[in-house]
Amino acid sequence: MTILKVLLIILIILVVIFTVLYFLGRKMQKKQAEQQATMEAVAQNLSLYIIDKARLKPAEANLPKIVVDSIPKYMRRFKLPIAKVKAGPRIMSLICDEQVFAQILPKQEVKATVSGIYITSAKRIRGPVPEPKKKKKFLDRFRKKTTES
Repeated sequence: MTILKVLLIILIILVVIFTVLYFLGRKMQKKQAEQQATMEAVAQNLSLYIIDKARLKPAEANLPKIVVDSIPKYMRRFKLPIAKVKAGPRIMSLICDEQVFAQILPKQEVKATVSGIYITSAKRIRGPVPEPKKKKKFLDRFRKKTTES
């Protein structure tokens, strides 16, 4: 009888947690949709020359102070994909989308869609298309060793 009560209490707690997470998820989804619409509204197409790209912490990335201050504290320790670019006569650091960061190479000219300081898409003007590096799977490393010996 007591085991049944304990299981019932655990079940009720789990139901409450899942409902709270469901409503928070819907709220965050709406917020993300609004932000995406805002980013698309202010997007500009620019011709950029990629000087360098690296994963840096926001404080090391030479971003404007107002941007660094607006980043949540838990995100300040993480490294962001940063591209140092030349847009016309100006040299600046921009934050890249993950797919864009994988596509672009240093010392190449690209047509990019920039929203504020965020590069959302890029298309190469000249130069070869880089082959994305395939990550080795965990088991592939061991299979290679066993086939060699």
